[in-house]
Amino acid sequence: MNDTPASLYDFEALSIDGKPAHLSTQRGKVLLIVNTASACGFTPQFAGLQTLWETYRDRGLVVLGFPSNEFGHQDPGSDGEIASFCQLNYGVNFPMMSKVQVNGPHAHPLWRWLTRQAPGILGSKAVKWNFTKFLVGRDGTVLKRYAPTDKPESLARDIEAALAA
Repeated sequence: MNDTPASLYDFEALSIDGKPAHLSTQRGKVLLIVNTASACGFTPQFAGLQTLWETYRDRGLVVLGFPSNEFGHQDPGSDGEIASFCQLNYGVNFPMMSKVQVNGPHAHPLWRWLTRQAPGILGSKAVKWNFTKFLVGRDGTVLKRYAPTDKPESLARDIEAALAA
């Protein structure tokens, strides 16, 4: 797949249950895309992400979680174990994708694209840690990148603005 498409909607991923997830089905929605981990100091952010999903999904927000094990090996489990952990511990029912790499030559093409669209501090394209977040507008373009330390609830104003656009 070409990893320089015009928008997020040109990508595919696998859902955490192994089914194809065509991001074109999210066209016209606002997306919050997050690389997640089940055993990280930021793991409690799952609760905040779930709250955002519950608060704004009827207005068009979709939260997408992409587990990654590349930071401190903090998500070593299988997709099934990750899904169970997220549901049992945080009530997660927003869409979770299959585990991916977000950096390097084996990074999922979506993550290569996201990091090019919204570089980090000092222009870095690498994802530095778990729970880096990307807000994507209704037109499929990246609006903003958030650090792992940015709590989900602090994104509400930007999400509301994106939903209103």
